Amino acid sequence: MVAGYSAAQVRAAEAPHLAAGEPLMRRAAAALAARLRRELAELGAPDGPVVLLVGSGDNGGDALWAGAELAAAGVAVTAIPTSERMHVEGAQAARDAGVRVLEPTGTDDDTIGAVFDDAAVIVDGILGTGTSASPALRGRARELVVAASRAIEPRGVRVVAVDLPSGIQPDDGSVPDPTVLRADVTVTFGAIKAGLLREPAAGYAGRIELVDLGLGPELASMTPLVTVD
Repeated sequence: MVAGYSAAQVRAAEAPHLAAGEPLMRRAAAALAARLRRELAELGAPDGPVVLLVGSGDNGGDALWAGAELAAAGVAVTAIPTSERMHVEGAQAARDAGVRVLEPTGTDDDTIGAVFDDAAVIVDGILGTGTSASPALRGRARELVVAASRAIEPRGVRVVAVDLPSGIQPDDGSVPDPTVLRADVTVTFGAIKAGLLREPAAGYAGRIELVDLGLGPELASMTPLVTVD
C-alpha cells in the first residue's frame, strides 16, 4: 500500500525537524543530484547538459543546490529563473560551483531555445506544495514550460520533477491548465503527496521516487489523505 499525504500534513511533519535545525533542503538536494546523475548515466551523457527551471521558493532551492553539486563534479548546468527572486543561498551555491545562471529578464528567446535544444535532462523546480489555490502556471513560468516542451517532444529529453510536477494540485491531483511538463520521474521528499496518486496529476508524475527525510514518526500519527494498493 502506498500512502499519500496532504501538503499541510507534510509541512506539519517537517516542522519539528526544521525547528531542530536539520538540513532537510540539503538532504533533499543531495538525493535529487544523485537521481540526476543516474539519469545522465542512463542517457550516456554523464557531463550533461542539465537545465534547471527555477522558481522562487524551496523547490527552486532544491534544484539550485542539486545543480551546484553536479556542476562541482564537472556537469554542465544552466539555471533559468522564472522570476527575479530565487532561493538566496541556493543561487549563491550554484554560481560558486559554476552553474550558468541566465538573467530572469532580458535573455532572448533564441538563447533559451538553444539551451533547451541542447539539454539532456530538464529539471522542473518551479512550483512546490506551497502554491496558491490554483497551481496553474502563469507568466514567465508558463512561457518557459511551453518553450521546454517544444524541445522535449521531438528529442525525448528526460524531465525530472522536484517534489511534484509544477502545475498540479498537490492534494486533489487536479490540473487546471495542461501546460505542465510531463515528468519521467518525480523525486518527492519526506512523503508522497496525495495529488501524485490521483488522476489526472498522476499521469504527469512518471515514476515516483520517495526520498526519506526522517518524517516517519510524525507521519505515523496522521491519517493519509489517500492510499493505493
